[in-house]
Amino acid sequence: MLSVLFLGFVIGLQHALEADHVAAVSSLVCGKSEVKGIARHGAIWGLGHTLVLVMFGGGAIFLKMTIDDGFANGLEFGVGVMLVALGGNVLYRLWRQKIHFHAHRHANGNLHIHAHSHRHDPDPHDLSPHAHEHPSWARTFLVGLMHGMAGTAALVVLTATTFEAPALGFIFILVFGVGSIIGMVALSAAIAVPISLTARSLTRVNAGIQAAVGSATIAIGVVVIGETFPAILGA
Repeated sequence: MLSVLFLGFVIGLQHALEADHVAAVSSLVCGKSEVKGIARHGAIWGLGHTLVLVMFGGGAIFLKMTIDDGFANGLEFGVGVMLVALGGNVLYRLWRQKIHFHAHRHANGNLHIHAHSHRHDPDPHDLSPHAHEHPSWARTFLVGLMHGMAGTAALVVLTATTFEAPALGFIFILVFGVGSIIGMVALSAAIAVPISLTARSLTRVNAGIQAAVGSATIAIGVVVIGETFPAILGA
């Protein structure tokens, strides 16, 4: 039994590293600079993801509920649309910040070049908006909920229904959920390092990271849409 539960934990860790999960959480934490805050986003995503798994898993195990293929394809299509929206929001937010570089001479005659955004900054030499973070915990939680309803997580629920003891199947889902939370927290912490290091001192590099994350998120979303749309039409 312990080996089966350990396997569920390991699968949960791996599940957190799937491309659409990585893209979604990366797009959510772009523009933030604190490592703890970014890792917290990963934990909140994992909580939302696990909550849905527990709800669907409990229904499947104890109430013998099933997930219709058409409904599952619709959810997966929704994930693709969500990824495109998240990636587009990153690029739009980056454009709105209007980050640029210019030379600035201090009273003592020293000249240096620095980068900043004038958006929301009454003084053009105030800190970048990166320093004023307003975490969207609810949005991260909702994204986790959406991912929990779609994709390979549904296969975990299906696997759990095959256990002879319903309680063991439910525990398997819980362990899988814990693994996905830990995996996403670890991934978010890894993502946080380059974002945090470049947030204020290397604005151009940070902007490049955000642009790459936004573009990659959109691309993955388009792929997901392309894979599920034919199935929806054929339903």
